[in-house]
Amino acid sequence: MNGVETLDSIKASNPDIPVVMLSSQDKIDVAINCMHHKALDYVVKSETAFIRLQKIITSIFLNKKLEKELSWYMDRM
Repeated sequence: MNGVETLDSIKASNPDIPVVMLSSQDKIDVAINCMHHKALDYVVKSETAFIRLQKIITSIFLNKKLEKELSWYMDRM
């Protein structure tokens, strides 16, 4: 199973799971294809990939927290 097939399998089982693709392929068409398959982001393996992944993961948790807070407030209206 390749990366896109794995992505499709994850999204089929739960479309709400944020999936970040990490690849050594530095090709825009591969990144675009992953985004068409509902990847949240695409990161090319490099010296700065770890820092970029940290930022992406932090933003995922922040967005999930904000979604929960908004849902809590919307339920009270």
